[in-house]
Amino acid sequence: MFFHIDSSNGLPIYEQVVRQVKFAVAAGVLKPAEMVPSVREVARELALNPNTVARAYRELQAEGVLQPVRGTGLQVAADAAQRCRRQRRDLIQQRLGQVLREARQSRLDGDELRQLVEAELKSLEREEAKP
Repeated sequence: MFFHIDSSNGLPIYEQVVRQVKFAVAAGVLKPAEMVPSVREVARELALNPNTVARAYRELQAEGVLQPVRGTGLQVAADAAQRCRRQRRDLIQQRLGQVLREARQSRLDGDELRQLVEAELKSLEREEAKP
């Protein structure tokens, strides 16, 4: 399963489930027409209240990411990947904007910010390259 819940990050748990499903769809981990795990399965696996998972799935349905399959469960909507990629990009851009505004308020100049970003990217690349 692709979920990871962090109760200390400040985001409501149902919102973490929503975001992670969207990110999985955007990354191609969940593909159009693929069935998602049932509410009970996710709740059991993550030790969550089923109502929390059901709330996340309802929100994903309302946003057109998931659609019901009669008698079977929920599947990824045909056009969900493009929408989720756009939303993922918008969310990351928003979060980057917040970090950059904070850095500028603390008097870091553009060159320092670029160096920090480059250093972090290199660090991530090293981590990803580890077996």
